[in-house]
Amino acid sequence: MLKEAFVDLMDEMETEKITVNRLAERAKINRVTFYLHYKDIPDMMDKLADEMIEEIQRILLDNPETTPKPREDEQLVKLLEHIAANPKFYKIVLATKRIPIFTERLLKLLSALITGRFDNIRNDAYYAKKQIQKDIAIWYGSSALIGVIVSWLRYDMPYSPQYLAKQFLMMTSPKYKE
Repeated sequence: MLKEAFVDLMDEMETEKITVNRLAERAKINRVTFYLHYKDIPDMMDKLADEMIEEIQRILLDNPETTPKPREDEQLVKLLEHIAANPKFYKIVLATKRIPIFTERLLKLLSALITGRFDNIRNDAYYAKKQIQKDIAIWYGSSALIGVIVSWLRYDMPYSPQYLAKQFLMMTSPKYKE
């Protein structure tokens, strides 16, 4: 209830203007209930950002032991499907308000995923020949993906998660195979 109320209030006003009173009133709870879970609004935002990342990690890493490691396109589709299933939250925290704590945490997660991808392809002839620096590749890949996600949200997700993932990987992975 608190999360929904918080997202609704962020849609209506600047984050700095959201008070515990307004939030508790919107969520139809007592202020004491809020303080049982959070110290203040910034603490709530910090914990919501943590929950967002934990949920995305769980989705991306959800891989039964009986199946092989998911391909990068499968992971990207899972991420985009999750975002598409929670459009109001992601549109507000990433695309409309661009709340730094959420964008920074997602960027950190994407950077970690891209680091793993880069480590797997580091010895690939294309990358070796081009002498692409790891840190630059990570900055580029994570920033490009965040930019694509933000634009996709701003334009009300005109493409399916599958199509968007395929298009993104065709642009960023020289050897991407459908």
